[in-house]
Amino acid sequence: MASKAPRHIVVTGASAGIGRAIARRLGRDGASLTLLARDRERLEETAASLEQETQVVTCDIRDRGKVEKAFAGAAERLGPIHALVACSGLGGANGGAAGDDRFDDLVATNLNGTYYCCRAALEHLAPGPEARHLVIMSSILARIPVPAYTGYSASKAGLLGLVRSLAASLGPANVQVNAICPGWVDTDMAWQGLDGIAAADGGTREDAYREAMRAVPLGRMGQPDDIAGTVAWLLSHDARGVTGQAIDQNGGAWMG
Repeated sequence: MASKAPRHIVVTGASAGIGRAIARRLGRDGASLTLLARDRERLEETAASLEQETQVVTCDIRDRGKVEKAFAGAAERLGPIHALVACSGLGGANGGAAGDDRFDDLVATNLNGTYYCCRAALEHLAPGPEARHLVIMSSILARIPVPAYTGYSASKAGLLGLVRSLAASLGPANVQVNAICPGWVDTDMAWQGLDGIAAADGGTREDAYREAMRAVPLGRMGQPDDIAGTVAWLLSHDARGVTGQAIDQNGGAWMG
């Protein structure tokens, strides 16, 4: 009897951090992967650590035409898409002076770009009846207020509305759509945020870390592999009844 073909999963933002950890986990689980980000060299580093069939695609997700072309090429090479895990995004505060305001770029990347990826994935979705998936990376900052992070918070909160709307629309076609809302995770983005806090407060990175962890009942940062495990569960048969949800994985820092 012929073995079942591996699922084709697209992971955006796979060049580092959470996206890279997700790619590695899904590769170990046997998926064929398309890895998408802007930095080809770092994508190649991720791909080199995988044993499964993998292709890398450089793409700025703010450009809708390039996103559509990237997903069409991915489907042509590795077949129809069974899942999209959308991790690409920008972090940080808006910026100080009006000329440095990053709001437009944050929203264009985190919200608009993710939407473009979802639409492109749906155009090349594998046929049912097996469940297909969209998993979108939001943030605890979609839940709690943080000064000066208006662009980031607005974009991540917008993703939760996108997830609910897509889940309601796509449920009859057996497409599950969910979000994950990480808190502090041990990535370059998180440490850059702590460095910014330290600079503003006149303290050290260690001081900023200790203060940040006071708001986390588990008292520690999460690891990228923690988020990757949650993604693997959402893509599994065990999560067949889960759609339109935001999974809060933040050490208890937000309990809603």
